Amino acid sequence: MNEQATITTFYEKDHDRLDELFKTFQRLKRSDFAKAKAAFQEFKVGLQRHIVWEEDLLFPLWEVKTGISQGGPTMVMRNEHRQIGQLLESLHEKVTADNPETDQEEQWLMSILGSHNMKEERVLYPSIDNVASVAEREQVFRNMETIPEDRYNACCSGH
Repeated sequence: MNEQATITTFYEKDHDRLDELFKTFQRLKRSDFAKAKAAFQEFKVGLQRHIVWEEDLLFPLWEVKTGISQGGPTMVMRNEHRQIGQLLESLHEKVTADNPETDQEEQWLMSILGSHNMKEERVLYPSIDNVASVAEREQVFRNMETIPEDRYNACCSGH
């Protein structure tokens, strides 16, 4: 990462990448389920990794720099992550069973993710960029690469 890399820019791009994978899943699930399943797998693992990055690296940094942890925005984000995880698993069960009837779960997930991502992109990420030094942001990016895959790479074995 270069000196100009910000948390906001990087994480917004990852949100966009994940959104595109999910749209691919939605577009293909009734015409080419094998490709839809592959897109879902990449989406699920990517979203799980994104959440681990936030909870292990970003949120603790923000909490230390601001002194706000209990009852603050990171607590709200963690609670939403639990809801997102439950919906992701509901979708995963249907995808594993080759069941394309996932419209309801998709709608719920997109509803939560939409407001969640907006709060992160408009408030939390810029706040982290404001309170963290360039060196601290660079450390976050380095640490992202050291998180073991088994922390987030739980998806879709056998399909």
